[in-house]
Amino acid sequence: MSNVTIKQIIASHASNDGDGVRIQRVHGFNNKAFSPFLMIDELKSSNPDDYIGGFPPHPHRGIETLTYMLEGHFQHKDHMGNVGELKSGGAQWMSAGRGVIHSEMPIMEEGQLHGFQIWINMPAEKKMRPAQYHDFQPDSIVERATGNSSIVRVISGSLGIGGDVVTGPLQQTGIPATIADVRLPSPDTVKLVLNPEYQTLLYVYRGNIEIEGQNIPSGNLILLQGETLTLGATIDSGALILSGEPIDEPVVHYGPFVMNSMEEINQAITDYQNGTLV
Repeated sequence: MSNVTIKQIIASHASNDGDGVRIQRVHGFNNKAFSPFLMIDELKSSNPDDYIGGFPPHPHRGIETLTYMLEGHFQHKDHMGNVGELKSGGAQWMSAGRGVIHSEMPIMEEGQLHGFQIWINMPAEKKMRPAQYHDFQPDSIVERATGNSSIVRVISGSLGIGGDVVTGPLQQTGIPATIADVRLPSPDTVKLVLNPEYQTLLYVYRGNIEIEGQNIPSGNLILLQGETLTLGATIDSGALILSGEPIDEPVVHYGPFVMNSMEEINQAITDYQNGTLV
């Protein structure tokens, strides 16, 4: 098994979305090394003014989203009648398919908010299937202790940890993908085994993570290549692992829609304006 190598490091940048929600964003719509992932948004603030406006009702077509909360409390509502509460340690998966209209609004009015929304592309053959939604409460996320005091939480797919293959609760997605949260609360080393056929991204959200002798601080995304991943940390650190089967298809992105051609984007806009998106 080959050790991973670092292909690229990309710093997140400040942005706003929804009703003025402040986020740190990394996007790779035009970067084939990202596939099947499209964008990662990190929401982190203890100031309610940065998140209280939330994400009022808005549409999507052609993508899936995975929302994962470290700290905080949001409520999801969509046109299918789903209402779900995203609590600290929990996750939500939504497949927009041919169309969804949903909102994500904070229930909390004060305190620390720290979470992520990950956009995942869908292959062309699945972009027009019916929308789906499922939430995963904190106790359903599969945890595995490893190293001296570290914990790996597997949300989606499977990951090699300590000689075992650990599988998370989310399996029915548009494209095979593994998403996990690696927490190194004190100086420690964690060894993981990835699917060599997948493309892997790692986002450092706390502290500093060492990979192949290189120290990467929080707020950076690393594109990786290889199978055996060793993560080190000398301070309290955390990172998200995103590993998935690449989609070798054109990506055309406009606002909340991700399709394979501009004609399909224009059709999505027309359908939304005509009330026929969903």
